[in-house]
Amino acid sequence: MRPTGAAPRAAGAQGGAAERRRLPSYAAGEIEVPFVALPSAEVIPRDTFWEEHSHPTHELLWNQRGSSSVTVGARVWTITPVLGLWIPAGAPHSGWTPAGTWHRAVQFGIHAVPSISERPVAVGITRLLRLLLDRLGAEDLTPSERARTEAMVLDLLAPAENELLLRIPESPLLAPIVEAVRADPADGTPLAVWAERLGVSTRTLTRAFHAETGLGFSRWLAAARVQQAIGMLARGEGIEEVAESVGYHSASAFGAAFRRVTGMSPARFRDQ
Repeated sequence: MRPTGAAPRAAGAQGGAAERRRLPSYAAGEIEVPFVALPSAEVIPRDTFWEEHSHPTHELLWNQRGSSSVTVGARVWTITPVLGLWIPAGAPHSGWTPAGTWHRAVQFGIHAVPSISERPVAVGITRLLRLLLDRLGAEDLTPSERARTEAMVLDLLAPAENELLLRIPESPLLAPIVEAVRADPADGTPLAVWAERLGVSTRTLTRAFHAETGLGFSRWLAAARVQQAIGMLARGEGIEEVAESVGYHSASAFGAAFRRVTGMSPARFRDQ
């Protein structure tokens, strides 16, 4: 592919008409490719939604600049310059890429590269890995130089310890909550109020969130807010403005939530 997401609104569209791109769906290995690793790059000119598709090759996605998202089923991964996503061959996915994102991708032939995971998984994009991937894009590499570079890339590919992953509940019971939060992450409606509106107990809603996401409502809400904040930080917006936009009354409270989800401060993330 290129980057992807569930639907423009759900993946973080900023409004206005988005470009839609369609790519074919292939099973793993359905088309034989002559390469081990084939890189590509594109600065995305408009907000772009990539409709669901799949590749005959494994794919590594990351961004040289900006953030985007990839959706697989009910899971939405955020992609940044320091955290990419490995998508195994044949895995259906869609995605969202805001205008101005410098998108990077590498396709890996399954005849030469075993998948590092049976499912999509985050990959840390270290400085060394980035340099090696840049080198693969050089047109003047000799066959032996390319083979050595590919071997070093494969040695560095491994699942990351952390991933920017948001699981989207799919039950009709939770749909109104999910829709409200994804439309406006600053929505601060307490769970007790939602329970009253939906005619159930707060315990029922809590159990439903745990069953579908592995998180309680508060932690899921924090993850949804951080996912939105990442895109804003990647566009260079100020930390205090981002904090307010996603529902935090102070930059310090936002910073604490951001660190719990990502393992780093908003300032460090923006610098990277």
